[in-house]
Amino acid sequence: MGLGEILLPDGLAALPALLLVAASFFTSALTAAFGVGGGVAMLTLMGFFLPVAALIPVHGAVQLGSNTGRAWHQRANIRLDIAVPFVAGSLLGAIVGVFFVFQIPDAVLKLVLGLFVIAVTWAKLPGVEKLSAAGLAVGSAFLALLSMFVGATGPLLSALLAQIFAGDRKALVATHAAGMTVQHALKIVVFGFAGFAFAAWLPLIALMVLSGYLGTVYGTRWLERLPEETFRRWFRIGLTLLALDLVRRGIMGLL
Repeated sequence: MGLGEILLPDGLAALPALLLVAASFFTSALTAAFGVGGGVAMLTLMGFFLPVAALIPVHGAVQLGSNTGRAWHQRANIRLDIAVPFVAGSLLGAIVGVFFVFQIPDAVLKLVLGLFVIAVTWAKLPGVEKLSAAGLAVGSAFLALLSMFVGATGPLLSALLAQIFAGDRKALVATHAAGMTVQHALKIVVFGFAGFAFAAWLPLIALMVLSGYLGTVYGTRWLERLPEETFRRWFRIGLTLLALDLVRRGIMGLL
């Protein structure tokens, strides 16, 4: 039995695994530099190689590591006055989600989310930048609850934080990483209690997280050099493309 057979889960060959590890570097660099896109790109690529049952939990574990690494590397730019209420609200939303299950069609959620992300990306929401800690906690509770039913809350959080950090791209990317770290951690807890066997995937997850952290270091250098106006332009373009894809999938699901 070769080393690859020992380290890799059943059904995943060495070449696809190496491709995923390499892709983790580039997708993490993309998110570190522009704030969006890396997680969705990684999910799409993993969908070609991973079993359906393993796709969401393994992607969640990799994204937990990626966001944790980005939050740590960019920790000086995290706005704690935003992040702390977000963490508190996320915990509340996850607890509420355990007791309440909403039977909302996935296609409807994707369609509504996509349209809302487009609206928030291109229109100014009055009063968002003046939200109190309680208001932030309530909003993050809603996002955490929503994340239990649809895995596309990252772009929505990015769009909302862009309204709060209108002129500080570094705080936007770093605080988003901190917020998504909490939400992915909550997902992993849920999958763990549901009985998913993470142990078989841990070597691959560890390599992807390490590669992702190196990508974060590289992408952060791009973020440091990007002019604010250039960052905002590509940030909006990236969010709009992701939102349009959500709308497309929502419409296709309703047909």
